Amino acid sequence: MIKFSLLTKSLLAVGSLAISLNAFAIKPFYATEDGAIKGYDPVAYFVDHKAVKGEKNLSYVWQETTWYFASQANLNAFKAEPEKYAPQYGGYCAYGVSFGYAPAVDPTAYSIVDGKLYLNYSHSVSQKWEKESSKYIDIANQKWPTVKAGNVTEKN
Repeated sequence: MIKFSLLTKSLLAVGSLAISLNAFAIKPFYATEDGAIKGYDPVAYFVDHKAVKGEKNLSYVWQETTWYFASQANLNAFKAEPEKYAPQYGGYCAYGVSFGYAPAVDPTAYSIVDGKLYLNYSHSVSQKWEKESSKYIDIANQKWPTVKAGNVTEKN
């Protein structure tokens, strides 16, 4: 029979806890079988000023996620500066993140604030978000590291 010291037992417990917490970490970016942002082109929000579905033949893998684009120009722009176009908070609902959750999104419910893309769960949630977006952004910025670390789970 193997005997473990109290220190060894404590280290094993901490290691097990760290492994189990990682099992609950959220994906780097909200994605479905259609890719990031449910297959919508992240650059189109900025250049077309609307949500546009990307094409399967115009794809790029970034941050462990497949992104789709409506044009080669948009794909090239994203490749050059993905952080500029990728949605905030991993593409999870910005309003939800401000409450400590990582909800799914409706890619057509979005806003661009100070040059950054924010997605929301629905158009009604987006309306609430837009009324006080600067307040929600401040709160979400504080909560995102905890949400991202997986201390909460996705909500649909």
